[in-house]
Amino acid sequence: MKNDIPRYDREAPPIPTKWYLRPVTWLLSEPALIRHRTRITREGLEGIKPPYLLLCNHNAYMDIKVATMAIFPHRANYVVAIDGFIGREKLLRNVGCICKRKFTNDLTLIRQLQRVIKNGDIAVIYPEARYSLCGTTAVLPSSLGRLCQLLDVPVVTLICHGHHVNSPFWNLHERGVAPTEAEMRLLFSKEDLRKATTDELNEALVHAFQYDDFAWQKERGIRTPYAGRAEGLHKVLYQCASCGSEFTMSSSGTELFCTACGKRWEMGEDGALRALSGDTEFSHIPDWYEWERANVRAEVEAGTYSSGELPVRVDSLPNADRFIRLGEGTMVHDMNGFAVRGTDVDGDPFEMIRPVASLYSCHIEYEYLGKYGDCVDLNTLDDTWYVYPHDCAFSVTKMALATEELYFAKRRAVGRPCKPGLA
Repeated sequence: MKNDIPRYDREAPPIPTKWYLRPVTWLLSEPALIRHRTRITREGLEGIKPPYLLLCNHNAYMDIKVATMAIFPHRANYVVAIDGFIGREKLLRNVGCICKRKFTNDLTLIRQLQRVIKNGDIAVIYPEARYSLCGTTAVLPSSLGRLCQLLDVPVVTLICHGHHVNSPFWNLHERGVAPTEAEMRLLFSKEDLRKATTDELNEALVHAFQYDDFAWQKERGIRTPYAGRAEGLHKVLYQCASCGSEFTMSSSGTELFCTACGKRWEMGEDGALRALSGDTEFSHIPDWYEWERANVRAEVEAGTYSSGELPVRVDSLPNADRFIRLGEGTMVHDMNGFAVRGTDVDGDPFEMIRPVASLYSCHIEYEYLGKYGDCVDLNTLDDTWYVYPHDCAFSVTKMALATEELYFAKRRAVGRPCKPGLA
């Protein structure tokens, strides 16, 4: 790929939401809250006005709509991944969005957030940096507490419930879940930030971000009668809980099944799994997911984790205009991290190496845009590669789990273990 292709301008200052677009954002958001009968509760916010930092959990696009209505009538700037800007950069800038490449250390973003605060607005961040894979908390960056201190404004959290079970990342079809809920509360005042240590702030942040959408569904007695409710679940639950085989899981309608041993599970309207024969190894989807994580951790600790060399297609996103086909190549994810190599459409070699210590988590997609398949999203400050394995057995979910477990193991090896919930 030619090097003269313009890169996204990360230095461009954030734009306060244009006055004429603010009612548009509200009008586009409100119908979803009405349809899902969303209940927003507020705690400790008496007298709290912008500027402040709003930290939100991330399960579905509806999170943004709830945040827009929760802060009404105030302005905000939202940190958004670059793929959200494709073909609509000017519009998103004008409604207050700030572009970020996922899982990169970008000091420019800190300056932009400081500018938002100086403008007297709300800075909105989704610190998990990706949709939750199974409706539970993703790891938070350990830099989050320090960011709160640097901005030196009140910190408010917005934790939404029901968005994953309504439209899970592995099958975006809406289930019509209602009512959904959101809790908006003051987590730190300016005085709290000045008194506490960074470690104390991080501990409180991890505690505030604990959620489990399937447990919430069970507690509320909410049912999802959608006939295809299990379709896509095998993307997350890629390892058979009965025979242990990997990449042999599939799903259809309300059922999840293993093509190796033939065992089948039904996903009930209450979100729970039930084996159609024999024992139900895991009725709670997040428990199955954490079992997979434990198995990946064991491979990492044994030093045997490797995806093998996978054939891949690579698309590049250097700016917000469009994806550019980079070319065909190979990807290896192993104890050293990610290595993607190949030859571009001009016949020139390309390479991206992301060592373990440089990546505490990674972004993945399932059936991206409904036509490209599963992929891993790898970023530098100036480019984003969407890497699509093909014609091979693999799971991007396992790669995401392994990325985290490799990072944690690396930190332990150098005597700097991560605290629970943090990277």
